[in-house]
Amino acid sequence: MKNFIVEPVICIYMFVSSMETPLVQQYIYRRLWEETTNTTFIDNDTISHCELNQSNPAFLKQQEVQEKASLFSMKKELCSAILSILMAFILVANGDRCGRKWSLSLPLVGSLLGSTFLGFMSYFSLYLPLLFALSFVTGLFGGMATFLGGAFSYVVDLSENERQKTVRIAVVDLIFGLLSGLGGVASGYILKRIGFTWTFATASLLQVVNIVYVTCCLDETVKISGCQPHSLREGIKDTFSGVWLLFKLSSCRKRATIILLLCVFMTYLFTMFGGFSLYTLYELNAPLCWNAVYIGYGSAVSTSVSLTGFLGLLLLYRCLGDACLVCIGIISYVGGAVMAAFANTTLLMFLARVPSLLLFVPIPVLRSMLSKVVLPKEQGALFACIACLEVVTGTTSLAVFSKIYAMTVAWFPGFVFLLSAGLCILPLSLLSSLTCVTKCKEDFVQLVNEEDSLGENVDS
Repeated sequence: MKNFIVEPVICIYMFVSSMETPLVQQYIYRRLWEETTNTTFIDNDTISHCELNQSNPAFLKQQEVQEKASLFSMKKELCSAILSILMAFILVANGDRCGRKWSLSLPLVGSLLGSTFLGFMSYFSLYLPLLFALSFVTGLFGGMATFLGGAFSYVVDLSENERQKTVRIAVVDLIFGLLSGLGGVASGYILKRIGFTWTFATASLLQVVNIVYVTCCLDETVKISGCQPHSLREGIKDTFSGVWLLFKLSSCRKRATIILLLCVFMTYLFTMFGGFSLYTLYELNAPLCWNAVYIGYGSAVSTSVSLTGFLGLLLLYRCLGDACLVCIGIISYVGGAVMAAFANTTLLMFLARVPSLLLFVPIPVLRSMLSKVVLPKEQGALFACIACLEVVTGTTSLAVFSKIYAMTVAWFPGFVFLLSAGLCILPLSLLSSLTCVTKCKEDFVQLVNEEDSLGENVDS
């Protein structure tokens, strides 16, 4: 009996990733704190070891640690960026011929290696810059971008119509959000109970379960053929030809639509991820001074944000077009980012998530809009482009915003959130340009039909 239920794999992977992300940031912060101040990091039941008096020399040390942690995280992400882009492109693009399971299983192996090494590092207090080498190695296995590209390609293969495609993509994004929140909550409590080492060991065990499921239980959605090239040159040609032909043989209107949609996706992801990724450092700093549990609670609020985004998408999809949904989601993020910039109490920081209830809506809608433009045989090439752009955008965003945060944390830590909100004018402007290319959502179906007819004529 065939098994095409990929959702458990996505759940476990996202839970582990979301649990490890704040843990790694906190581990880096604590190690840098101890190295910079020559004191032991103290974390009690109410607040982290945080100085509030700006006239105290300890406050300057605290700001120095903030800057170092921000820059260290930026360098760590850059170490895996190039390899992640290359592997995501190769694995996801070849999924149309070689199957989707490779782009699912290899990132799981990389995650297992990463969790295992982090466990050893925390137990033996290994040299902290070894995390750069770890990022490089895990990048060889594709990372998050490859897994996302493979997961969305797998789900699209199983969709029977355009509406089901949008809903299923939204369901996957909902899983990402829900498990991200759950992992965030679990990270704080697990860290309090068993510490860094055993938390990373738990993550390793979960990924072992995931690898066994994908390898032994999950079936392919594509017929595997032509996966063994005669030479290295042919293999490289087959890998990149699908993406090249996606743009080369498309009509001008279809090409312009794809490019504009990708630009909207990239610019929004850049602004949203850039601001969102710094929440943990911002919450560790004065005047919030959150501890691990509070940071877990903060991450968990994304659970409700993802759920409300999914419910909002289901309710609004019937009466609003795709472009309107994307616009509403962007404006929702802007409201939350502006509020977070001026949040100086725990209550305000939690309430800052309220205006952002629909911030995740643009991501699945844009993926669905892109998927509707291309033919079924082009889905792998499309999601390979999306996966690579996600890595490039996410890494660039983290590098840029981390650098800006390090430069501005001393005089206004919330500046990066205001900058992120202001930059949202870019995706909104591109979205208005998109309406000039496609007047209504039926244009997407027309584009696909035109390309399908053209392909049939060429074949004949």
